[in-house]
Amino acid sequence: MTIDWAHFTPWTSLAGGLLIGLAAGALIVGVGRILGAAGIVGGLVDPRPGDVGWRLSLIVGLVLAPTLLSLVSLAKPPVIAVSWPTLVVAGLLVGFGTRLGAGCTSGHGVCGLSRLSPRSLAATAAFMASGFATVFVARHLLG
Repeated sequence: MTIDWAHFTPWTSLAGGLLIGLAAGALIVGVGRILGAAGIVGGLVDPRPGDVGWRLSLIVGLVLAPTLLSLVSLAKPPVIAVSWPTLVVAGLLVGFGTRLGAGCTSGHGVCGLSRLSPRSLAATAAFMASGFATVFVARHLLG
């Protein structure tokens, strides 16, 4: 195994992880809600009274933060070398898995594990195993 040193970004990755942790902590302390991106977006479909503002603010922040970073950073955006139909199918599969697992990687992996949730541990293990298997198949079996 070799490390792709051109794309190895430990400091920006650490900073991103710290920001996600701070956002998750601020949301649970400030609003009393778990930072699960899929649940937050899904909650806009049939929102409860008083839920729309904080949900929209969080989604705007998720879109605005990388946009602002691209204006002040020399980092190049990632190249996604697949077709649009592949991205659509991948997105649908992720959405299906999110509903099946009752949450996404941010809800289970960040917030659930930090609360020592056994359900989140099982879900995160399933996410990771699926990701490992997908990379193995895509890189080693399909070429």
